[in-house]
Amino acid sequence: MTVEKLKIGIVIGSVRQGRNAEAVANWMYDFAAKRNDAEYELVDLANYKLPFLGEELAVERQEEANRAIKAWSDKMAAFDGYIFVTPEYNHAIGGALKNALDYLNPELNNKAAGFVGYGSLGGARAHENMRLILGELQVADVRTAVTFSLMSDFENMSVFKPADYHESNANTMLDQVLAWSSALKTIR
Repeated sequence: MTVEKLKIGIVIGSVRQGRNAEAVANWMYDFAAKRNDAEYELVDLANYKLPFLGEELAVERQEEANRAIKAWSDKMAAFDGYIFVTPEYNHAIGGALKNALDYLNPELNNKAAGFVGYGSLGGARAHENMRLILGELQVADVRTAVTFSLMSDFENMSVFKPADYHESNANTMLDQVLAWSSALKTIR
């Protein structure tokens, strides 16, 4: 009997020009993929041109927006769990990620999530903000997070050079995400 691997989406939660999120997410993806214990996939929020929730759109833009919303919904529904990679902006996640999450609900229910953050305090306050949002979406978030400091894990706050000690937290976080994702799959 073949056991199907869990599918874990690694979501790049920033769309800013010059963002550090892509380098951080690529590091997380490469690290996770080497474990060979799940199917990991990068999901770049910048590839989904989501309108602001509730925004009134011109007729010609509405069809394009509907396609983007459906593609985002379908992609997120396909996963058993998530790793959200997010910077911290003003003690919270960025607006684009919050807006994208506002388009989802049943797609995320009874799944698990872990966090990878970066900022002056490693994105810790963004993680706390995510815990509140995901709680409402019925997502079980895991305790361990990976937190990169802009001061010590980036050269000139822009070139990603993570310290080796982050690998321990990454392994623990991944173990927790996989355990919870596996358990929650039984009730979906």
